[in-house]
Amino acid sequence: MFQRWIDDFKTNTSTTLRLSALVVVNIVALVIALIFLCAAGFIYISREYGSITACLAGAGLFLVAALVVLGIHGEQKRRAEVRRKEAAKRASQSILSDPALLATGLQLARVIGIKRLLPVIVLGGLALGLMAARRDSATDDEADDAADS
Repeated sequence: MFQRWIDDFKTNTSTTLRLSALVVVNIVALVIALIFLCAAGFIYISREYGSITACLAGAGLFLVAALVVLGIHGEQKRRAEVRRKEAAKRASQSILSDPALLATGLQLARVIGIKRLLPVIVLGGLALGLMAARRDSATDDEADDAADS
């Protein structure tokens, strides 16, 4: 079982590294092309309208590009946070319905005995309830903070 996880991890890591290297090469090529396009645009505007106008046009172009990227980044960050919260909620709900966990718990109860496990089960249930209550109150606090903004 662990060998399969390790093999999957190795495969995913090598694929990610290869794709990352291709992305880096692509970004370098795009930056070089963008530099030449900016230089050509600057020279053209400088000849037609003057150097100051060419500098202002270049600054305006890059300011708009930066604002667009900043907006996209903010939206992606917000979506990732929503996805992370949903995944955490699903994971906390699905851990108790995991058949392997239930089978392990039943085998443990058979081996040790229910009388000895009863205090552990009670403490575990109490801890789970406290964690769920804290998570719900944190979600409510975040919703209140978002509503106040």
